[in-house]
Amino acid sequence: MPDLGTNAVAEQSSDRLARRLSPEELSILSLESETVAGHACKVMVLADRIDPLRLRETIGERLARAPELSMRLGEVEGVPCWTPDPDFDLAAHVVAHDAGEAPDGPGLRAAVAHLFEQRLDRSRPLWRMDVIPELAGGGSAVIWRIHHALADGWTAMRMASAVLWQEQPEGGPPSDRSRRRGRRRRATGAAGPEGAAGAEGGSILFAAAREVPQPWHPSPFDGRICAQRSVAFASVELDGLRRVSGTVDGATVNDAVLTVVAGGLRRWLEAHHGHLGPIRVKVPVSLHDMPSADGPGGAEPGNRDSFFCLDLPLDSAEPVTRLATIRRATRARKRGHDAQHVDALMRELGHASPRLRRFAEHVLGHPRSFALNVSNVPGPPRPVHVVGIPVRSLHTLAEIGERHALRIAVVSFAETLNFGLCADPTVVHDVDQMAAHMQAEAAALVSYGGA
Repeated sequence: MPDLGTNAVAEQSSDRLARRLSPEELSILSLESETVAGHACKVMVLADRIDPLRLRETIGERLARAPELSMRLGEVEGVPCWTPDPDFDLAAHVVAHDAGEAPDGPGLRAAVAHLFEQRLDRSRPLWRMDVIPELAGGGSAVIWRIHHALADGWTAMRMASAVLWQEQPEGGPPSDRSRRRGRRRRATGAAGPEGAAGAEGGSILFAAAREVPQPWHPSPFDGRICAQRSVAFASVELDGLRRVSGTVDGATVNDAVLTVVAGGLRRWLEAHHGHLGPIRVKVPVSLHDMPSADGPGGAEPGNRDSFFCLDLPLDSAEPVTRLATIRRATRARKRGHDAQHVDALMRELGHASPRLRRFAEHVLGHPRSFALNVSNVPGPPRPVHVVGIPVRSLHTLAEIGERHALRIAVVSFAETLNFGLCADPTVVHDVDQMAAHMQAEAAALVSYGGA
């Protein structure tokens, strides 16, 4: 009997700590299927061998800084919630990956793709780190999968800062000054300074008109996807993109990212499809620093983002011409506060009728609404270490979706901007070639800036 009493107290305590799943998180979970796993992935290459046991111990010591990582899916009085996992076992989440021989670059990408295809255990918190202790060229790798329902890009970076990264080999968590700098960078990231003012002042009708499906825009990535994945990576010097952006009427680094993507897709489409129709992309916008009807902005857990869509200009071979065209398009959406209007509209629909919200999500997720998602999340502004080992590179990958066989995720790391491409290889062939095209386009764009 005493044990029953203890369990009852523990259950009541767990209920008090539970957090109700948001409509966004429920929608993300509903997208998971036999062919869609639903998670994102951080791929970190370290400069030296890493001891998985030491990594596990370090995360365990810092886990209280990111309590979401010990929360699993559950219910409280029939309501879906994130609840503390009473059987949380860190050994099930930080796992030494038996890769046989130490993989080289292509072998690492194959290992990442194989892990990306696997599902996270829904009976546990929805994340896992697979550690490859040794790579063929030296060093090691950490592959961290996090379900998108648990964390969007901004939240995942915050979690990594809390439990994983160190700015100095001997140091602890990032300094307060570093955190403040990260918040400033988020405020001028994908949303841009024009998007930070809030939703008032723009027209929700104009915003809705820009986001509805465009029936004259077929997608080359619209196909029946399978459970297989292929991945590829590219990197570019961040300062060079900053310089060239400064030459084009207030363009941002995110405008330059979309320009690089447009150029890479242009080359790939010429080689594989022979024609250059418009490619419509969805651009996520973080709203974590902005107040909402559900509460103030800030370091809130879970998902807090919206988006806008635009057409990538593929008709011109000149990178700067594409940059100027993209700048005009993003400026219109930021000044119209499209992302904030879409967020407000979806929340209002959710309050009025969950069924109507689901219908709107279906319409906005149609391949004629966008062909692919291109996200850009600020990462650590300075080099970081993991258990005292310098991180050589950081890439991020995001899951594709039904009838959206390609997705591109970008993350900054110190002075580099890193592109991660995830695709269904049965629909999108030669994703390595596409990444190489983006690398070449980035170099061509930077050359216009005098770099």
